[in-house]
Amino acid sequence: MPYVPPPELASLSLAQISELVAERKLPPLDKWEPADEGDSMMRIAADGRWFHEGGEIKRPAMVRAFASLLLRDGDGQHWLLTPHQRLSIEVEDAAFLAVDVRADGDALAFRLNTDDLVIAGPDNPIRADGDRETPAIYVSVRHGTEARLNRSTYGQLAEIALESGALEVSSKGVTFPLVPQ
Repeated sequence: MPYVPPPELASLSLAQISELVAERKLPPLDKWEPADEGDSMMRIAADGRWFHEGGEIKRPAMVRAFASLLLRDGDGQHWLLTPHQRLSIEVEDAAFLAVDVRADGDALAFRLNTDDLVIAGPDNPIRADGDRETPAIYVSVRHGTEARLNRSTYGQLAEIALESGALEVSSKGVTFPLVPQ
C-alpha cells in the first residue's frame, strides 16, 4: 500500500488531528523485551537526517519505519527495538524535528519531519532548554523520545505565545514556559 502523508497541518481541525494520531498503528515497543543487544551503526544528525554506516538514508519510508521502532531509556540512550533485538542508535540532539505547529482552541499540534502528528499536553509536554539567549524547545513524542522545534516552528510558537502576552503557551490544560528556567 503506498504511503499517503497527512494533509497540511493548517487545513486540519483538532478533531481531525486527534483522529489521525489515534489511527496511527505503532509497534508495541513497551511489550517487547529482546534478549539480543547490539549497535545499529546508525546516527540521527541534529538536522534530522538519518545515516547508516556513514551514508545518508534518503528514503523517507525507511526513516518513518525506523522512527516507529525508536525509544530512549532513562539514561538518555536511544534504541531501535524489535521483538528480537535492541540496537543502540546515536542521536546528536533529538530523534525528531518539529517542522510545523498549529494552535486550535486549547491545543497545540505539531507535525514532525517523519509526518507524525503530536498534540502537546500532559502526555506530550513541551520543554525549554538551552539558555535565555539561545533557547531550544522540545516536545515529547513517545517512548521517551523528543522532537526539537526547527527555527520556523519555534517562530510560529513564539507568535502564538506573544498573542497571549506571555512567553509561555498552553495546550490541553498545561502551561509550558518557552524560556529556559
